[in-house]
Amino acid sequence: MVSGKEFRQSLHKPLPNSPPLPKECRLVPAFTIQAIQRGTCVIPPPKCNPFRVRPAKPSSFKSNYDRGEFPLGVSSSKEITWKVDLDKLDYHHYLPLLFEGLSETQEPYMFIAQQGIHDMLLHGGKKIFPCIPQLIIPIKNALNTKNNLIMRSTLKVLQHLVKSGDYIGEALVPYYRQILPVLNIFKERNVNCGDGIDYSQGKGENLADIINETLETLEEYGGEDAFINIKYLIPTYESCIMN
Repeated sequence: MVSGKEFRQSLHKPLPNSPPLPKECRLVPAFTIQAIQRGTCVIPPPKCNPFRVRPAKPSSFKSNYDRGEFPLGVSSSKEITWKVDLDKLDYHHYLPLLFEGLSETQEPYMFIAQQGIHDMLLHGGKKIFPCIPQLIIPIKNALNTKNNLIMRSTLKVLQHLVKSGDYIGEALVPYYRQILPVLNIFKERNVNCGDGIDYSQGKGENLADIINETLETLEEYGGEDAFINIKYLIPTYESCIMN
């Protein structure tokens, strides 16, 4: 009669006619031709994490600011001071550069880029509309970092951009396929704190809430084709106008 311990040990023994196991195992990547070679052990593929933060690429905003090419500075009261009149700025040059700074997380670059964008959008008027094609790639790159801080600030800038002039919301509709897919991942990812209190909701810093506010703003200012394009990319979105 075999005891339970002996039976469990026999399970780890190779079959009588099986080839001997290699003493040394060479690690090889999965899904390669090396994986079918003898004496190799396959390294498991990495797990897929759609929420993993991606490092932002170096932006030209930081290098341009360090060289002093921006006509602005930071005062002692931590406010932006413009050295020229905002109405005389070349929006085709400065606005896309500031949008590239949305991917920055270091200070003072992050603060200068965000505040500079809001100042230019506030006083830009008709100068903003021709710059829209140049702003899409910086917005896409900032959102694709999947950094909570960067995404929140970028979405707030996007809301301001849509409201800053006539027909800007409608002009953004063809670019939804570039800037909205990443929002579909985080749209329903609210903070689950159980019986606790999520203070970010009261402060307006909850990413899922900001995403919903941004989508509603895009639909409101994007014209009659906005909703169907948002719905195609984000199926869980419900219209704020039709309902």
